[in-house]
Amino acid sequence: MLKISGPSHRYCDGIARRSFLQIGGLAVGGLSLADLMAGDAQSAARRHKSVIMVYLSGGLPHQDTFDLKPNAPAEVRGEFQPIQTTVPGTQFSEMLPKLAMVADKCSVVRSIVGQRDEHSSFQNLTGFTMGEVQRDGIPNFGSVIAQLQGPVNDITPPFVDLFPTMQHRPYNSTGAGYLGSAYNQVRADGEDLASMRLRFVENQQFQGRQSLLTQLDSFRRSVDARSLDNMQESYRRAFDVLTSSRLVDAMNVEQEDPAVLAMYGRGSSKHLGDGAPLWNDQLLIARRLVEAGVRVVTVAYGFWDTHGNNFGHCRAHLPTFDTGISALIRDLHARGLDQDVTLVVWGEFGRTPKINDKAGRDHWAPVQSALFAGGGMPMGQVIGSTDKIAAYAADRPIHYRDVLSTVYHNLGIDSSNYVRDAAERPVRILPEEARPIRELAAST
Repeated sequence: MLKISGPSHRYCDGIARRSFLQIGGLAVGGLSLADLMAGDAQSAARRHKSVIMVYLSGGLPHQDTFDLKPNAPAEVRGEFQPIQTTVPGTQFSEMLPKLAMVADKCSVVRSIVGQRDEHSSFQNLTGFTMGEVQRDGIPNFGSVIAQLQGPVNDITPPFVDLFPTMQHRPYNSTGAGYLGSAYNQVRADGEDLASMRLRFVENQQFQGRQSLLTQLDSFRRSVDARSLDNMQESYRRAFDVLTSSRLVDAMNVEQEDPAVLAMYGRGSSKHLGDGAPLWNDQLLIARRLVEAGVRVVTVAYGFWDTHGNNFGHCRAHLPTFDTGISALIRDLHARGLDQDVTLVVWGEFGRTPKINDKAGRDHWAPVQSALFAGGGMPMGQVIGSTDKIAAYAADRPIHYRDVLSTVYHNLGIDSSNYVRDAAERPVRILPEEARPIRELAAST
């Protein structure tokens, strides 16, 4: 693991840390990105399937966003009114007017079931509960894709994780588990993306590179050589990263057209609660990364654990969510990426139908909504439904593992097949009953 030190700042947990760029899992392709953006015409012309998964830490209130119940009792329906979308008969919350205008470019599943009441990203990222992941070392879906498909080219890693380090540890993303560290994601702490400029990587910092390599060689001779085989390759690729301004360019949203930046809005890198920031720059960076050749980008976005003041919190933060997610959908279409890039936006569960005495909604695992876009999937759909108070799936219950199965399918992977763990033993990707959502399954 290599770290680039930068200015000191204080995180929301009160711990002062140095800004840094972490480079990990580099053996799967590295981050030299020597021709990351438009510099390599051959790479740019090479199409590849990819996925952006946006994880909504804390659990978005489905009744106040995509599954309003205006005829329910007051203690259920809440304060927001439904509005019409560009799809006849489909309504979203009045807090999502921009998403309502791109409803024909996305599909919503209102009947996601099967999740456990646990505040973690594990079910979303692996298809298994936190206990199962910790016990069995089940890998992140991005690591599975990294193993099965590898990098698109020699200069781009297959899996980049934009999750910031969140105070509630189970929100943070999981690694490659039993696949082995070679398939770990390349992590870029969200709070520090703004610091990834070439000005923090001055030339003089690299004048001693040969000396450092010599020291590393000496260190290597003094320890078990087998344990450093991967380290040597990681350091080689890490130096490629540090000496390439193209990586910095990929992360630098300021290079975008001002109109694109305005469309996304900026949000803030400041954490909300013990979860993620509502930082729209990350959504734009995710698009730039898949355009550069990354297969999987994961983003932790916002904090939605609204046990109290649910409606005030939503009024404050849903407009930023609405702006950022709708902009990403528009951008994928405008750049011709809607056939190749699958977008999934969802949290770990929904919220309780009944509003509590603190004007909040508590955890509700029985059902939630999820938004899909791109990936060559049929758009403009509402799939599944809930009962009169949005408590349980009334029609077409869809297991949360089917969401991941759909993602795999869109990338040309059968989720009932096997991967090989670090000991070369075959392990099924997802349980056999997991299937792509038939209404969304794109032809591959």
